[in-house]
Amino acid sequence: MTMESPVRIPRHVSIIMDGNGRWAQERGKERYFGHVEGVESVRACTIAAAEYGVRYLSLFAFSEENWGRPDKEVGFLMGLMVECIRKELHLFLDNDIRLLVLGNRERLDSELNKAIDDCVARTSHNKRMTLIVFLSYSGKWDIMQAASRIAADYASCPERRAELENLTPELFSRYLVTDGIPDPDLIIRTSGEQRLSNYLLWQGAYSELYFTDVLWPDFRKDSFLSAMKEYSQRDRRYGKVK
Repeated sequence: MTMESPVRIPRHVSIIMDGNGRWAQERGKERYFGHVEGVESVRACTIAAAEYGVRYLSLFAFSEENWGRPDKEVGFLMGLMVECIRKELHLFLDNDIRLLVLGNRERLDSELNKAIDDCVARTSHNKRMTLIVFLSYSGKWDIMQAASRIAADYASCPERRAELENLTPELFSRYLVTDGIPDPDLIIRTSGEQRLSNYLLWQGAYSELYFTDVLWPDFRKDSFLSAMKEYSQRDRRYGKVK
């Protein structure tokens, strides 16, 4: 790491990428231009995170609620994701980055799911960093699907009822789509909004939150470093006294 790097590196950084549409509108352009420019920020932050030693970088790319946007914009975003996943494969391979895509993938079309499956398979042995993209995801959906899976598992095994009655947070977490992934240490949200917007509601219970007015297409390496430095100064107590 360089001398300017933060002292304490979070293991898992998660970003709510917000402000693409406003960025484009401020420049008198269609919202689509903001989404395209935002891809450059994804690339810059992915490389920066790997360079600084972050082990997991997760990005909130498309929420369950985003399906309510105009069909034209949703279609553009789906196509852009297919293009980006295929185009960035070399970046993942060259930088030893593993890709995971989590969310309600049943709502994604077959072309996008095929592109995802191919990239995930081809990067599965990479070890430097894991990049997690949340597509068609919401925190409430994740908790509900976990509860549904638990109910199904225990309904088929009545003899395990005592185990269910003593359900622990650790056991419940194994049913979330993030099973095996550490909870985020730092959640960043761009564009000045200060809310989680139904994102990682369970996993982010003790995450440090960092809000910035920078719109996502302008959030590059320097902005990422500023968030990391701010994190280094936080005192994480997890409800305890130090």
